[in-house]
Amino acid sequence: MITKEKYEFAQVRVEELLSLVDDNTPANDRNAVELSLMSDIVISYENEHYPMEKPSISELIELYLEEKGMTQKQLAREIGLSPSRVNDYISGRSEPTLKNAGLLCRVLEIPPAVILGL
Repeated sequence: MITKEKYEFAQVRVEELLSLVDDNTPANDRNAVELSLMSDIVISYENEHYPMEKPSISELIELYLEEKGMTQKQLAREIGLSPSRVNDYISGRSEPTLKNAGLLCRVLEIPPAVILGL
């Protein structure tokens, strides 16, 4: 079991090791190996104590709209839907049909597995 103390130690050590390891460091280098181990401890503890919920479809659409610098109106035009329908998706009032989810994935470049929650 990973205690809070071990987790906190691993966090500090990861920060220290990040300055010593870069993309050119061999995988069998002592610091690289230790960084990997300490990172595993941090990830394991965080997965257990700070689990992240999967984002909703509306949150995904908002995120990808922002990343692409698109407005809801532009998205609606691109996928051939009314702006109010796109707003329904973003507000969570309704979810897209499978066909419209596919269009959203294509236009916003959302990996289908992400929008399906896989």
